[in-house]
Amino acid sequence: MILPVRNLQGEEVDRIEVQDSVFAVPPHPALLHQALVRQQANARQGDAVAKTRGEVAGTTRKPFPQKHTGQARRGSLRSPLQPGGGKAFPPRLRSYRQDMPRKMRRLALKVALSDKVREGVVVVVSNLDIGSARTRDMAQVMSNLGVVGSALVVTAEADQGVIRAGRNLPGVKTLPAPLLNVEDVLSRRHMVITVDGVRRAEELWGEKGAAA
Repeated sequence: MILPVRNLQGEEVDRIEVQDSVFAVPPHPALLHQALVRQQANARQGDAVAKTRGEVAGTTRKPFPQKHTGQARRGSLRSPLQPGGGKAFPPRLRSYRQDMPRKMRRLALKVALSDKVREGVVVVVSNLDIGSARTRDMAQVMSNLGVVGSALVVTAEADQGVIRAGRNLPGVKTLPAPLLNVEDVLSRRHMVITVDGVRRAEELWGEKGAAA
């Protein structure tokens, strides 16, 4: 597959060939859904805890006589119906973690990248050497590239200048290629990736890529 390469002014300056095994994988919605649910589930803490009526502090004495008071029969002040009582069906410590084979995780990421390419929302840039780490400079670059709305900016490795320039732009997230994941790719409309970022992704997940 051939993708155009643009400079920071939005002009096409080159064309590069990318691996079909990374950027032209057939669609697989079910796999994408499974990978996304897994990632979101694994991010959950699962540490919410509340007490039942048998665990809250309080007397076990019956608060008032069973009969002749005109009130509903009440057996305990620790009832879920009482202020300060226990919860009827409280949350407990639990793990939401889901497992997924490594080959499926790798394939899901490649499917997500390929979907972005098919949608025409991937912009390959020669570099992101902005010069200054100012937000307005990054905003101008996004405008020059025709990127409107949310975007994932991908570099080969973590670039502190790019990170500082993009962190205050609403909807824009910067990420090094080794940390690419299904949720970040799917949750942003556009992807801006450097040529080095493309090559790094191919090195990691291409036909000859090392194990992730």
